[in-house]
Amino acid sequence: MASQGSKYYCLQYKYVADIMEKRGPHRDAHLGAAKKKEEAGKLLIAGASGDPVNGGLFIFKNASKEEIEEFVKTDPYTKAGLISSWDLQPFNAVVGTEISSS
Repeated sequence: MASQGSKYYCLQYKYVADIMEKRGPHRDAHLGAAKKKEEAGKLLIAGASGDPVNGGLFIFKNASKEEIEEFVKTDPYTKAGLISSWDLQPFNAVVGTEISSS
């Protein structure tokens, strides 16, 4: 079971249809922002989803809703208009190595 203090959120991005053509100039900064959250212990895993790519998925741990909303607002992909929509939901993690080691 997850420790009592652990709180998880799932952030899902929906990308614009031509994301692969448009993301290049913004990708390093986008990944850098995610790496900062990872280094701070707030982001467990993140990556693109779909084949072809049509979205992104992030699993945050012990980050506040407001902190994640600020991450979205300042994400270079958001600023460049590459995110057509996003959704943030609490995530009830019950199985996995992260859970058993918490």
